[in-house]
Amino acid sequence: MTSAHIDDFLELRNQTVLITGAGGGIGRALVRAFRAAGAIVSGADRQLETMADLDLEHRLSFDLLDAGATSGAIGNFVKDRGVPDILINNAGFTRAETLDQVDGALWDREVAINLNGAYHVTAPVVDAMSKRARGCVVFISSVNGLSHFGNPAYSAAKAGLISYVKALAVERGRYGIRANAICPGSVRTPAWDHRLEKEPALLAKVLPHYPLGRMVTPEEVAKAAVFLASPAASGITGTALAVDAGLTAGNLRFINDVLAGG
Repeated sequence: MTSAHIDDFLELRNQTVLITGAGGGIGRALVRAFRAAGAIVSGADRQLETMADLDLEHRLSFDLLDAGATSGAIGNFVKDRGVPDILINNAGFTRAETLDQVDGALWDREVAINLNGAYHVTAPVVDAMSKRARGCVVFISSVNGLSHFGNPAYSAAKAGLISYVKALAVERGRYGIRANAICPGSVRTPAWDHRLEKEPALLAKVLPHYPLGRMVTPEEVAKAAVFLASPAASGITGTALAVDAGLTAGNLRFINDVLAGG
């Protein structure tokens, strides 16, 4: 299939897209993928500087910990730039990797960024989309929202996003709104740097858990988002799609170490 045929299949040319967390590893891949599909892309992040080199129509900044500032920035964007055809909720953060590292402050912070922040971005956009009777929202959740792989506060927030997706799909479908989630497994982005600094050999422990023998790439996550956001997925809403190199399909490490005898 040629690039022209792919563009026709996706039908995203000149569609307007707003991507949060645009300056991060997955965010940058999302920007590139939607631009390659012909979309008009705007980006949001905590600091404008992280998006300075990206091919964006517009840039806006806000801190997801500040609900008022987030809603205000989104409201101003919709007023000045119009309602986006597609919203990609990608921004996220975690550091508390086990329950032993979680206290009340860390729990509140990670839930505020990963769940509440996404709500304060989404609610005003979906309200405007509903009045127009058309729109699509894709959330970058995580396999942590499907099963427990550590990072308990982050996991609870990402599971909350999947429930929010279902609520939007069920209650806003009548207004022409589609909502879906992508659940990546481990993605080799700068978010892994702090782990690898502590333990350079960590990847050798991680990869045997993945049936494909590798992490997924930011580009693979972005391509899944482009598909779910496109009219090619017009009948898909309320789903959580794992893009995880097979991690959630089963326990490969158990099979290799226990059943096959290592």
